[in-house]
Amino acid sequence: MQFREIQQPPHKVKGSKKTTTKVVIKTNRILMDSFRNMCSERNRSRAPGKVNYPLLSTGVCLIILIPMCAAFNLDVENPAVYSGPNGSYFGYSVEFYLTNSSSVSVVIGAPKANTSQLNITEGGSVYYCPWSINESECHNIEFDSQGDRTVTLNETDYQAEFKSHQWFGATIRSHGDTILACAPLYSWRTKADTPQSDTTGTCYLSVKNFTKFVEYAPCRTEFKNEGGQGYCQGGFSADFTKDGRVVLGGPGSFFWQGQVISAAKEEIIKAYYPGYFMQSVEGQIQTRQADIKYDDSFRGYSVAVGEFTGDDVEDFVAGVPKGGVLGGLVSIFNGIDLKSMLNISGDQMGSYFGYAVATADVNNDGMTDVLVGAPMYMIRGSDGRLEEVGRVYVYLQRGNLSLESTLNLTGTQVFGRFGNTIAPLGDLNQDGYDDVAISCPFGGENQQGLVLIYNGYAGGLKDTPSQVIVGQWASGIMPASFGFAVRGAKDLDMNGYPDLIVGAFGVDKAILYRSRPIVTVNASLNVNPTMINPEEKTCSVNNGNTTIPASCVNLSFCLAADGKYLPDNLSFQIEVLLDRVKHKQKGGVKRALFVDSQQALLQRTVRVRNGEAVCHQTRIYLRDDKEFRDKLSPIAISLNFSLDPKAEFDSHNLRPILNYQTSEIIERKAQILLGCGEDNICVPDLKLAVHGDRKEVYLGDDNSLTLTFNARNVGEGGAYEAELYVVLPPEADYSGIARNNETLTQLTCSYETENQTRYLSCDLGNPMKSGTSLWAGLRFTVPRLKDTRKTVQFELQIRSKNENNSHSEAVPYQLEVVVQADVILQGVSRPDKVVFPPSNWKSSKSPRVEQDIGPAVQHVYELVNKGPSGVSHTVLQLSCPLRVQGQDLLYPLEISTEGPVNCTTNYSINSLQLKLQQSSTEQPPILVSGQGHHIARRDVQRDQLAEHTNLGLVDDGDPSMTGLFLEDLQCTHTVMGVEQSVSGLLNAHYSSPDTHHTLQLNHTAGCCSLIVGTAASLLP
Repeated sequence: MQFREIQQPPHKVKGSKKTTTKVVIKTNRILMDSFRNMCSERNRSRAPGKVNYPLLSTGVCLIILIPMCAAFNLDVENPAVYSGPNGSYFGYSVEFYLTNSSSVSVVIGAPKANTSQLNITEGGSVYYCPWSINESECHNIEFDSQGDRTVTLNETDYQAEFKSHQWFGATIRSHGDTILACAPLYSWRTKADTPQSDTTGTCYLSVKNFTKFVEYAPCRTEFKNEGGQGYCQGGFSADFTKDGRVVLGGPGSFFWQGQVISAAKEEIIKAYYPGYFMQSVEGQIQTRQADIKYDDSFRGYSVAVGEFTGDDVEDFVAGVPKGGVLGGLVSIFNGIDLKSMLNISGDQMGSYFGYAVATADVNNDGMTDVLVGAPMYMIRGSDGRLEEVGRVYVYLQRGNLSLESTLNLTGTQVFGRFGNTIAPLGDLNQDGYDDVAISCPFGGENQQGLVLIYNGYAGGLKDTPSQVIVGQWASGIMPASFGFAVRGAKDLDMNGYPDLIVGAFGVDKAILYRSRPIVTVNASLNVNPTMINPEEKTCSVNNGNTTIPASCVNLSFCLAADGKYLPDNLSFQIEVLLDRVKHKQKGGVKRALFVDSQQALLQRTVRVRNGEAVCHQTRIYLRDDKEFRDKLSPIAISLNFSLDPKAEFDSHNLRPILNYQTSEIIERKAQILLGCGEDNICVPDLKLAVHGDRKEVYLGDDNSLTLTFNARNVGEGGAYEAELYVVLPPEADYSGIARNNETLTQLTCSYETENQTRYLSCDLGNPMKSGTSLWAGLRFTVPRLKDTRKTVQFELQIRSKNENNSHSEAVPYQLEVVVQADVILQGVSRPDKVVFPPSNWKSSKSPRVEQDIGPAVQHVYELVNKGPSGVSHTVLQLSCPLRVQGQDLLYPLEISTEGPVNCTTNYSINSLQLKLQQSSTEQPPILVSGQGHHIARRDVQRDQLAEHTNLGLVDDGDPSMTGLFLEDLQCTHTVMGVEQSVSGLLNAHYSSPDTHHTLQLNHTAGCCSLIVGTAASLLP
């Protein structure tokens, strides 16, 4: 939070030393509520030197940047900037000054400036800044050259007035050759029992171009009654009527009830007598003291003049920002006797409704309208909290003392104080309606301040600014306060348009913005004929050394300029663009070109006399239809124009500007004749049939697929930019066009991806004429099948760019996903024959090593998946005879595997724990394809295999041989891919110590029963 100290001028008290009193004003309030505490009792005495200053507070703003409107006719590129002494608050008030009928200058207040007055500190000053196109300097106007005057009482001199820190120049108004400048914090000494200084305020009039200066202090009337006009602060606000009557606001009178005072300029001059402190002005009128309940209302905080009764005497409008139980009031007083005629109430407590008032005829109905500022108005922000943004209320006069609220303009800048100042501008854009400037002095990205221009119209005031002027100075130690003072409605440079001056006292600047002349343009663009027939070649176009026939149409455009106070000749830049929409598209082909240049853009500079028109004619042609595809959409032709930015300045050193309400681009459309009737609208009827060369695809296979389709147009019109649109499933790839059949049309197709969807688009003709029927084929592969999907689907559709009936129905083509696997079981026995007992072998009753059992034998089994599909959960079940005719036959020693296979059995392997030979642990060899026993099917039962054993056939002939089998040797492979194999090896010894049978076991007959089972990879 920022604070500012204002030092009270020294005040002499009898029998005491000179004292200085400081008043601190917080910047988060325009007026402090503590004023009420200073004077809550009507006859309450005040401490010497204590003064309340409702005038002097500034604000620190938190800013939200708003989008800037395009500049209109106030020239923001070349403003005139006036600078004053540092820290003088130069620009706190601004005004235009008419020195004579042909010359207008600027006067600027600097209420903290030091002057040549003896012993006066920061008394304030007013500067006169004559206008010139070339640079000019500002000069101090010496309204008052004296220091503080004294009075003699009982042969003792006393300081009678206190001009230090009086804020002279805080208020400035002009009327003809008269300037009114006020010092609302001027104080003078009273005759109370305890002497003190009362802030009555005072004003000065400069008349006849600074040849005479007259003081006017209407509140300096009492010696003892500070509760009357002792704290009037006369001149806090001021205005002139059209006939030169002065209107002052004194918001501190009568315990800050406030009052309005008015007197004729001529009477003030007549009543002035140098050296007199109190003067009586003939015909002066003023509001009187009211009931105590109206204390602290601040009537006269702002004043304006206007006519509201129909008697041709201007009435007075006064802001009362703390009236109406702090909701704020605006009072309208009769201009003859200052009787109250109408009150307008604010709608939010504490909004300071009436902080600023202004009058203007914004709807040009001949009656004065009223605008009221409430710069502390609050709204709910997006987070639900209250935000101070400010508001301006617009009241249109409908009859005598009849005001209708028609518009509320609400600010967008938090703490920007929108509505701080409202300035009538006159008819800024020369459209017949008065315009208004509204300031937001602490708005902008860097608190640099904003001034918003609103235009009047027949309905009142437009709710959107036509121009937003942004201050040039960012906030430093204190805000620049750009827009704290704003004045307009005077034509400074005599170019026929009123100008604007803006004060920025935080940086001691005042900025003059001059109005640029406004050009209103009436432009036309014509294409004839608007229908281009590609079959009619009416002109020729150069193509190198040859000419080619082309379809041409005529194009013409005209430009007429008009405006007030414009130069005789205006220079425009013209652009005519053909096929504007295609021009914006990347790689878009412009379908029409100018015959002369064979380009799509025509640029030239055109000079137009004010009030006249200039026309131009040319020809354009349609390119060959093979050069572009789009024949349906209209060819947009645009005419774009602007004032030449390099044109010379006018005699006032300004360039005209286009009326912002004028459209700077005109567009016309031409169509390509399609031969589809009078309305040129083609309506196709598209049909599609799809056939495939397979219905199934196999898991694990590439699955080549050919889709043959028949595309037909059975409608009355052609289908333009017709395409076959094919959406591919994720499992499929596009291979190409089917070319092995001469009856199939060879298409041009593109393969693209959009949003992770792959699709194929094939050109079917442009147009695909009515009656067309074509056959074509597309080749695909479907290699990426997954066992989680039962089907895959293609979707085909004919699409066109026609407006009506543009698509065929979508046709799905679905394929079933199946599993197909060729599982092969093969095996070998080493050795393939065993004769038992072998020679040189002796049986051992207590075997320790494997040789003690009998001859060794190895059985190797291999399971191979030939595909194409993978299989899951493959089971190899093996049963072998362990005993024959009650005697031991095989003694299992070891089971070993190769590959991801797991084998289990319910029989104890090597139950005697015999020591094995080293060679027996070798991994089984990979078998040669075709070697050994081939079982093609996986559902062979063990009984069938048992029939092929040769056990017992070479025995002694005993047909009653039975066997004890190694049961449930089961090997499991969870997933078995294509061309993948697993193998297992069973090491065993023949053992028959109690018999002498000769057994021959060969591989082809086999000695074991095998069962192979697999589960399909495709799961439901």
